[in-house]
Amino acid sequence: MLKAIIQKNDKLAYQLIGVLSAVVFIAVVVLSKVTVEVDLGFNPHVFATINATINSLVSVLLILAIIMVKQKNYEAHKNLMFGAIILSSLFLVSYIAHHLFAGDTAFGGEGNIRYVYFFILISHIILAAVILPFILLTAYRSLVGEFAAHKKIARYTFPLWLYVSVTGVIVYLFISPYYT
Repeated sequence: MLKAIIQKNDKLAYQLIGVLSAVVFIAVVVLSKVTVEVDLGFNPHVFATINATINSLVSVLLILAIIMVKQKNYEAHKNLMFGAIILSSLFLVSYIAHHLFAGDTAFGGEGNIRYVYFFILISHIILAAVILPFILLTAYRSLVGEFAAHKKIARYTFPLWLYVSVTGVIVYLFISPYYT
């Protein structure tokens, strides 16, 4: 079993998790309404491809991490989860860049596929908006060595995070033909 990496301070941790989660949420909401008209010298939709690639990698890391923890390889699990958190942070930067420089893209599919797309998109957006504090709290519980509490919350965080990362790729696959 691993040891605590940081000293426990729930009050400070909850404040930091709350502030960081709120700042990220507000930044995504506000910046998604802003489009910067600038010639980057390349197609800004490349950020969407980067986002899908990062989400794919996060999905793989999450699956490998759950396999490692089930095999009681906690060190590998920890490293894979750190990797998933770092990649998710890079995703956020790329996501904001994409929306800043490319704006929104309308889905052009017709018929029943529209319902499928919008169901996936809406569920993805809602869960993406609420998952960050759970990811941070789950990581915090592990970092302070509260592995029982970590495991308890991870039962919910893991499938939601995996769903968000996988549906992010699916949304990209749906919408990418309509990038101009």
